[in-house]
Amino acid sequence: MLIMQNVNRLIDDFKIQTKTTIWKHLDAMAANYVVYSTRLNGLAPFLTNNEVYLYCSDTNVVIMCLDCCGHGDEQVYEESEELSPVIYEDGCEPRVSMVWKMSEAVRLVKSQLQLVYPGVNVYGMLLTEAEILNSFELSSMWDDHDICVIDELTRLKQKCVLVNNVENDDLECKEYVKIILDASLEEKTGEERSIVGSTPTSDSSEYDEFEKMLLDFVNGEFEKEEKDDAPDDEPLDDEPLDDDAPTVNDEVFPSGEIEQNNNISVKVEVLRPIPNPREELDKLVGCADIKRRMDELVALTSYNKMMRSLFPGTKQHEVSLHSVFLGRPGTGKTTVCKIFGSLLRQAGALSKGHVVVCDRGTFIGTLWGDEERSMRQVIEMAQGGVLMIDEAYLLNGKHDNDPGKLVVQLLMNILADETQRDIAVVLCGYKEPMMKLLATNPGLQSRFPNKFEFTDFTVDELLEITQRRVKEFDYQFTPSAWDKYSGMLRQTYQVRDPETWGNARFVSNLLDRIYIQHATRCVRQQPKNLCDLLKLTPEDIVSIDVPRQKAKIGF
Repeated sequence: MLIMQNVNRLIDDFKIQTKTTIWKHLDAMAANYVVYSTRLNGLAPFLTNNEVYLYCSDTNVVIMCLDCCGHGDEQVYEESEELSPVIYEDGCEPRVSMVWKMSEAVRLVKSQLQLVYPGVNVYGMLLTEAEILNSFELSSMWDDHDICVIDELTRLKQKCVLVNNVENDDLECKEYVKIILDASLEEKTGEERSIVGSTPTSDSSEYDEFEKMLLDFVNGEFEKEEKDDAPDDEPLDDEPLDDDAPTVNDEVFPSGEIEQNNNISVKVEVLRPIPNPREELDKLVGCADIKRRMDELVALTSYNKMMRSLFPGTKQHEVSLHSVFLGRPGTGKTTVCKIFGSLLRQAGALSKGHVVVCDRGTFIGTLWGDEERSMRQVIEMAQGGVLMIDEAYLLNGKHDNDPGKLVVQLLMNILADETQRDIAVVLCGYKEPMMKLLATNPGLQSRFPNKFEFTDFTVDELLEITQRRVKEFDYQFTPSAWDKYSGMLRQTYQVRDPETWGNARFVSNLLDRIYIQHATRCVRQQPKNLCDLLKLTPEDIVSIDVPRQKAKIGF
């Protein structure tokens, strides 16, 4: 057993790494001259467009791939014995799974090496900026496929991964790299192949045709058709839909990028104001208390504007626009925040109404002073609009010297400046940790007097959300399909884990799976007319896994 542990030590050491230990481990690997490490400019056919590193010992090869997809990109993978080649994200088109591509690369390299070196073990490690919400449940299945995934990493493009490129030709493991590179080059005939490679095989042949179509779409082989039948007077996306809504020139909006220091730039999402915020607020399912509270806040700001105009000498009511949005994922915090900025613009409280979305990673840099530099840039970027700090409780680090605490103090100092009136700051996150954050400083409580609590949607509200989203694609449930869907949703709702429940996000993921099943059926059966094509039948209604509430232990 001890011999076997030594044989597999390279792989075993990689398996136990976490996002807090991986970088030190990679530095140690670069200094370990028994392990040959090198960097590849992609690995065809599956990892062509990714940064890839190889770590080789006498009996082990570890393929490490960096997935720079964008921090905070939440993903949920289906739980099954086999890896799915496609993932379905909330509000996005289905796309090819990076985890699946990693496993296919490992499988291919393993088959190549074992032709010459049968005793070599191959393992894959994916480092990704995405947040895989069910990664814990999938870790065992990933290990069965000889891969592991470390998610929720930040700024992978700026990471410098050291390698040794040992000159010692006596290391037999250097031959492994030559075999891998030769096989990779053979995959590139003529023009560069698609990053997906060949169409995956499936145990069920009925999925093969549709999966090929879907993967072709992901690779850009299908171009989006223009809607020739669109009415000539339909407004463009860049034009205001409401004549009464004030317009803002494009060049006035910030670029969406800040510089933490001379070496690192960070992307910041900027949401443009919407033309009809009151109508959009009314369209939201549920949120009755939030709508009422928001109307009251906007009404008071409008009253101040009216009094200032009619009676300039009267004393104005002091209105703080800074707010706290409390709630779990999928309860509509970002959507309401965008409406909030546009409402305040219409009321005259904000000059622009755009929303700048940040998180802890926006502020925390690598050099002394990055936090203050980032904060001032973000505040300047959000002038005239809303600064939304998502998962703000992460700024409340456990250690006294955590840089997140400095960010909170900097925010308070800036908000104490009386000239900073044309801005609203919104802190978002789970209720309990957010309340702990506010309790850390009495001044923080007083500067954020407006608290909006986003509760979980009820089953009936989730069903209403379903109907609205299905209507966007002109789909219609047949009566039996609707009965099956609503029954399945009610049953899932009863066994859900409230701490991880995705609310409207779960509905989006479920509908994406149903759309794929529907498309698969239509490709196979070829409906006779448009009416049949847009019908969702019981055969289309399939479930997705959801974390269940853990059983309580004790009495």
